[in-house]
Amino acid sequence: MELMKLEIVTPNGVIFDNDVKQVTLPGSEGEFGVLPRHATLVSLLNTGVIVIETAQNKEIAVAINSGYVKVDETKITCIVDGAVSLSGEDNELAKAIEDAKTLLKSTEASSMAIAAAVSKVEHIGKSL
Repeated sequence: MELMKLEIVTPNGVIFDNDVKQVTLPGSEGEFGVLPRHATLVSLLNTGVIVIETAQNKEIAVAINSGYVKVDETKITCIVDGAVSLSGEDNELAKAIEDAKTLLKSTEASSMAIAAAVSKVEHIGKSL
């Protein structure tokens, strides 16, 4: 099983740094997936949710407000303005979902992008 390194960095520090199987990112032109050995690229990230599939087949979601991503064959680096991880125990998750909604609604993205991201966060909250 091939893995790649994913690092998500905010102004407050690194919030995720681990090996992953796959990542789905909210690009400025729409969502796109990244697998190991992906072609090198740099892209803007839009308001949305990063969905991570870990080496242990666990899915983690991270709501972001905007940023950039650099992808190469073995590493993905996301530099974002703000992020909220949507994982943890039920009481922590409820607070994280509310924090994620607040973060998403505070951006200057289009109202359609914000609504789509908030909807995805709410769906993640219901499925856990």
